[in-house]
Amino acid sequence: MSNLWLSDATNRTVYTVPPVALRSSGDRKTPVTIENAVRRVLDVSLSVAGLIFLLPLIVVAAVLIKLQDGGPILFSQNRIGKGGRTFSCLKFRTMVTDAQERLDSLLASDPSAKLAWERDHKLKVDPRVTALGRFLRKTSIDEVPQLFNIILGDMSIVGPRPIVRAEIPRYGPRLQTYCMVKPGLTGLWQVSGRSNTSYRRRVAFDVVYVRQRSILLDLKIIVATVPAVLQSRGSY
Repeated sequence: MSNLWLSDATNRTVYTVPPVALRSSGDRKTPVTIENAVRRVLDVSLSVAGLIFLLPLIVVAAVLIKLQDGGPILFSQNRIGKGGRTFSCLKFRTMVTDAQERLDSLLASDPSAKLAWERDHKLKVDPRVTALGRFLRKTSIDEVPQLFNIILGDMSIVGPRPIVRAEIPRYGPRLQTYCMVKPGLTGLWQVSGRSNTSYRRRVAFDVVYVRQRSILLDLKIIVATVPAVLQSRGSY
């Protein structure tokens, strides 16, 4: 993909954990193989339908991003997926082209920003984010390109949010649970307050989801995602 379209923040070091076989809980009646097949059909069908429905919005977003500074339209970053394998997670670019340099400078000069970054791996007031980028994040439009990740099989509609390598220590022994399933476009964390919750609760939501995972739970989360996105709850 041309760098006119894609900005790459790829960490070439691959982190792997021993693949963990997904086990169904004792009260689950549907065999895991059938459930996974149904989930895959839902993932692909909903993603294709979403891309078709959102095509005008995708085109407008791409044009506006390109016009704002001439930089890449998409941003790619290595994230940790199922089994600890890494994949290139796509998003619409919401930051300035020299985002890493600005982050390094901010963290070196602002102790409170450094503390917030170490605590949440996120900044509520982030000087790297453009005006257009703030709108794209607030409305979750920046995550629409991840529908391609779902079609490719790296992600699922519902699951834990994909983490970067730097977040691995935050999960500790719970990383193995995180790696049991594909990361998702939406999940329990997104419909339960998102960035308004602590990172510790985010990890807890991921563990609860994996342990209680079912098609019915996925459908409930998908339905709950609509009002969460429309109300922009916890997004910044």
